[in-house]
Amino acid sequence: MATTLEQLRTPSRIDELEAMIGGPPRKPPEKPPLPGRLTSLDAYRGFIMLILAANGFGFSALAKHPRYGVIARQFDHVPWTGMVFWDLIQPAFMFMVGVAMPYAFHRRMEQGAKFRDVFRHVAWRSLMLVVLSQILMCVSANRLHFQLINVLSQIAFTYVLSFVIMQMRFRWQVVAAAGLLALHWALFALFPGSEGAFSKADNVGAILDRALGLKYSGYYVTINFISSTVTTLFGVWTGMLLIRNDAHAHRVKVLAGSAAVCFLGGAGLALVNPMVKRIWTASFTLFSGGWVLLMLLAFYWLVEIRGHRKLVFPLVVVGMNSIFIYSISIVLRRWLDNAVAVFTFRYRFIGDLAPVAQATTVVLVMWYLCYWLYQRRIFFKL
Repeated sequence: MATTLEQLRTPSRIDELEAMIGGPPRKPPEKPPLPGRLTSLDAYRGFIMLILAANGFGFSALAKHPRYGVIARQFDHVPWTGMVFWDLIQPAFMFMVGVAMPYAFHRRMEQGAKFRDVFRHVAWRSLMLVVLSQILMCVSANRLHFQLINVLSQIAFTYVLSFVIMQMRFRWQVVAAAGLLALHWALFALFPGSEGAFSKADNVGAILDRALGLKYSGYYVTINFISSTVTTLFGVWTGMLLIRNDAHAHRVKVLAGSAAVCFLGGAGLALVNPMVKRIWTASFTLFSGGWVLLMLLAFYWLVEIRGHRKLVFPLVVVGMNSIFIYSISIVLRRWLDNAVAVFTFRYRFIGDLAPVAQATTVVLVMWYLCYWLYQRRIFFKL
């Protein structure tokens, strides 16, 4: 494995990926340049984190509104099957973690890190993600309780698994991803609940959680990390593509083609494997993968191709401090909401859109905190 990770010093692994997806082979340089930050990824991350921190910009309060209800329903999870925009927030988060992994590991290897150093970093970061997840959820609930379904805990699992799978050749990475989806599906099919394989309350994931003494609301289950690892792997493969010095047209073609394959695969699989975000089914993994790829492609086109860096600067400010804004949105959102309401009177005087104006004001305060940190080059990382 050490030898395989060492290959991050050269583009050989990425050459193999490009060969698989139809790109022209090239002779690797003696020493590839150190990759810089991908501004479009920071902007994408900032976009997702702002929406998450704003809790859907208050639209959830307008779910039954005759005019704004259509928009409002995009900011609340579907009850079980199907998908709306809000169901894409966590997949986007996990996907972006994967995109950043090749960049981060390449830089560490270029700076002299050995395999054991990178592995130690991965293990430590995963542990800290679980710890931070517990702290935030306990503070938010105002009580002690252990859980493993929060996005940070789920990322901790997928981060380690994706790192291990990255050590394989690309073709075996694809086989491993397919195997994870098959394993997840098989667990539900072999141990069905009262309503079949994908029962809400007594599916195999819920039974395992109860056996471990874990009690969750909303029908979420811990074993979601098995299939969501594939979402992170989609990001890893995207990062391996973008880290190369290729033409924009080739990158766009690959990303758009990959999104189309995900959409077709997810829609086809949904005929026999229902699209359920709460248990992260295989069809949901693929279909949501298509959307998160398209969102990245949109930011890539806007920033890297069209060069509109100033336009996305407000998003970059948040994207470079995503852990910070996520934490304060969990711990301080209610306090900030009440503090802002002293001056805004919750915008009751503007009518139906008052919740939207209030939520927007609160998230602007959070943005300014990120900007204050950005000006002083203070970035919270794990």
